[in-house]
Amino acid sequence: MTAVPPRPKHLDSPMLPKIFKLMGITQVWIYRRTGGRIGAKWRVGAGFRKPVPTLLLDHIGRASGTTYTTPLLYLTDSPDTIVVASQGGLSTHPQWYRNLRAHPDTHIQIGPTRHPVRAVTADPAQRARLWPLLVDLYADFDHYQAWADREIPVVILRPRTDRAH
Repeated sequence: MTAVPPRPKHLDSPMLPKIFKLMGITQVWIYRRTGGRIGAKWRVGAGFRKPVPTLLLDHIGRASGTTYTTPLLYLTDSPDTIVVASQGGLSTHPQWYRNLRAHPDTHIQIGPTRHPVRAVTADPAQRARLWPLLVDLYADFDHYQAWADREIPVVILRPRTDRAH
């Protein structure tokens, strides 16, 4: 493993969450309207040279009950889909992860297809097996973990048998 650079100060700008929120809303809108033909690859950071597949995750606000959609990088670990609650190495878990903990039954969209899933946080053995695969998928995950003062959760999205949309 190579040395991890220190967390860049500009990542802590109060403007970044607003920019990321707007970018996410735009990506979801384009992804849905094109069936994933546009917006299904992450090409930022380590993804610039090695684009990473992106899905749309629906999650229900634990207090509001509002349905939100967040684009996330993912890894297929058949039959499961794996996502990472990295939030760029911040010290807090992302909102979508906290929402999934309260409401684990949800849907993901990969390309034009929605799938019912149940979210489960990987246990230590599962995380130990999946983490190297995730870092191979997107090398910046290692940086995020080094910057965070928490263990970044790995979330397993398991297929549900119901097909309700």
